[in-house]
Amino acid sequence: MYAKTQEFAEREQALAQFAKLLSHPARLAIIQLLAERQECIVGDIAQEFPFLSRTTVSQHLQELKNAQIIKGEIEGVKICYCLNEGVLSTMEEYFSTFFQTLKNRKTCC
Repeated sequence: MYAKTQEFAEREQALAQFAKLLSHPARLAIIQLLAERQECIVGDIAQEFPFLSRTTVSQHLQELKNAQIIKGEIEGVKICYCLNEGVLSTMEEYFSTFFQTLKNRKTCC
């Protein structure tokens, strides 16, 4: 693991963790699917990606849930997932601030 990550501000640590989660195309696709559908049952999510095993989809869902990017509720024998709007709003603010800083940079050399 990387040394001294705890020395950085909470914002940088959260942004880095979020960027790490977004670094896999399956997780990006799952987030986009949930954004389009508002909510989705795990079996429906797996059917959208027939090239991935159901176990792989479940692992990606678990990573997103552990990071609180998505929420899951048990409905009988099914689990229904949706986006966690609070976490996404925070990450949107963090990314927006980050990219605004880059946009406002002064040229050098």
